[in-house]
Amino acid sequence: MESPTIEAIEAWTTPLFVTDLADHEFLKDALLAHIYQRQQEQDNAVDSDVAVLAKHNLSESRLDFLEDEVPEVMELRRMVEELIAAVAFEVNQQHWPEDSEAYAHVIESWYHITQNGGYHDAHSHPNCSWCGIYYLEPGEANLEARNGINRFYDPRVNAEHYADPGTAYLGGQGFWDFAPKEGQVVIFPSYLKHSALPYFGQKDRVVIAFNCVIELD
Repeated sequence: MESPTIEAIEAWTTPLFVTDLADHEFLKDALLAHIYQRQQEQDNAVDSDVAVLAKHNLSESRLDFLEDEVPEVMELRRMVEELIAAVAFEVNQQHWPEDSEAYAHVIESWYHITQNGGYHDAHSHPNCSWCGIYYLEPGEANLEARNGINRFYDPRVNAEHYADPGTAYLGGQGFWDFAPKEGQVVIFPSYLKHSALPYFGQKDRVVIAFNCVIELD
């Protein structure tokens, strides 16, 4: 008797993307200098005034960082928008009209300067389709020690209501921890909840985050 043909359907997957920023070494020092200059001008530790109680021992800018008319900031925005457009094309091309061209627009962007003991509780980013975190200076963040890493949470809320050998593919933990690496960018859909676990180190952990929307031409 022939075995039946079984088709695998990857329904409701959550795509995440990781890449190294091509010009990181060229941009890093100028971006850090500009970030620390802006930090000196902040009125509050969390200048965005968003979810203030979910953040501890970190500085957060207003949500307009990539709008600054500084050459390195403008170049970073251009690169980020190209990356997001490429990601959107990768996951959506079969759903778009033929010959469509995607454009990504950063609508919110900010930096985090996290110091010893700092963290950011679990959250998601509404009012956009794609988000990203650029690890400008991970400091002493470390995956093995779970120090200052970003944790992404399984969006399938009932995925682990039962466990046996047939559910081993689910991962058995309900989250995915991202290893911080200088110059790397992680891109993820806006609905995906994530957090920055407590960071311990004498060196600042500095990231730039952004939210984007997509339009077609």
